[in-house]
Amino acid sequence: MSIGASTITVTPSTHIFKKPNHDSSDGHQLEVKMSVASDSPVHSSSSDDLAAFLETELDSDSDSSSESFPIGQAQDDDDAQVSNHRLKRQKLEYPEDETENVASVTFSEEISEASSSKVPCEHPGTFGNMCFVCGQKVEVTGVSFGYIHKGFKLQQDEVTRLRDIDMKALQSQRKLCLVLDLDHTLLNSTVLRDLKPEEEYLKSHTHSLQDVSGGHIFMLEFMHMMTKLRPFVHSFLKEASTMFVMYIYTMGDRPYARQMAKLLDPKGEYFGERIISRDDGTVKHQKSLDVVLGQEKAVLILDDTENAWPGHKDNLIVIERYHFFASSCKQFDHRFQSLSQLKSDESEPDGVLSAVLKVLKQTHSLFFQDGGEDLSSRDVRSLLKQVRKEILKGCKVVFSRVFPTKCQAEDHPLWRVAEGLGATCATEVDASVTHVVAMDVGTEKVRWAIREKKFVVHRGWIDAANYLWKKQPEENFGLEQLKKQGTDDVTVEK
Repeated sequence: MSIGASTITVTPSTHIFKKPNHDSSDGHQLEVKMSVASDSPVHSSSSDDLAAFLETELDSDSDSSSESFPIGQAQDDDDAQVSNHRLKRQKLEYPEDETENVASVTFSEEISEASSSKVPCEHPGTFGNMCFVCGQKVEVTGVSFGYIHKGFKLQQDEVTRLRDIDMKALQSQRKLCLVLDLDHTLLNSTVLRDLKPEEEYLKSHTHSLQDVSGGHIFMLEFMHMMTKLRPFVHSFLKEASTMFVMYIYTMGDRPYARQMAKLLDPKGEYFGERIISRDDGTVKHQKSLDVVLGQEKAVLILDDTENAWPGHKDNLIVIERYHFFASSCKQFDHRFQSLSQLKSDESEPDGVLSAVLKVLKQTHSLFFQDGGEDLSSRDVRSLLKQVRKEILKGCKVVFSRVFPTKCQAEDHPLWRVAEGLGATCATEVDASVTHVVAMDVGTEKVRWAIREKKFVVHRGWIDAANYLWKKQPEENFGLEQLKKQGTDDVTVEK
């Protein structure tokens, strides 16, 4: 079995477990052994192989009562299923072989101790309320990993241990973890009944669900939906997969999440079973890395909603929302037309995903630079801040009538965003100032900037740099645009 980049294998030689042979009249015992080659995905590095392995182990021989092993009076189906097959999981270990890029640690001692009853089993995890080490029926107050396998739960100490192992395996492969949101990040979906009359033309441009590999817009009539993939998403996933073990994490339900994964990854080569939905979260209406089997210092998150990740904002790359359908604009109370209404779309080479891919490459390169073996001190959170500070490096910004009069300028979110992007912020103008950010052309600071030939931009210039991870052309954010667009449409939405 594998979890993340770690591998659990059943070992055939070190520990042999015996059970009564119900098929033998002489009462002799049958030795049960397992082949690593045939029963364990040794060379895997993803939780989808764990799911596949568990499915095989729990479902195989399910009709043969002679293969059951009596371990108490388990009543429910999940417990009986685990009881029937726990022999196949009695000896678990992580084999270490640097040439195979697999981390190692073993369960040998705890399993031997648990099976001999000399030392109480610590019950590191369960399947359907049954410990996968000793087979006892227990209540584990840990983290549920239902997206890996139904009824799979791990104690927090075991999660930490597996993450440590996963980290070593990822480093040997020069990979990190990347958690990807779906809606407004990689794609945009709408209910068919919400299509505007000017969007009806899209129905004749949809691609077949029989072969989604080359498509970008799909009619999902069985779900009463239409989905548009974001431009550059296929290239993005292909390149990102060489640097990251990738997860999907959406606030949509599980059927929706899996259907979207089929559109994005029809061959199952990018995500496998690492598809997390709102059904798998531990906190309602929030996302958390507690259900991701990767160390936080090695996980990057790509999402359009900052507030969805209250505990992991330092891991987060906030991306500009993808509003292809009119219903998406309406959802966020935007007055501008959607891309479908304009019969337009984002640029493939210069769009949002292309820009974010460059950020991912930078962060990945910084993490693994110098090629050292000891990367324990590296942390993507500090490296991400380092990358961000390059965006407006060398810019000195003064704000003019942007903040409320009673607000301390240094405490305003826009001031902090500008500093996080590497800009130097000031309250008064001087010769070193490069930009004046204002909302009105009539202020004294704006007039000074015009006389001194400094850049005068509205706050959208900082917002765009923040969400696009790139310094934007100042001429696109001049104050004259405020009257044309209206102040509500100036900023890149949060």
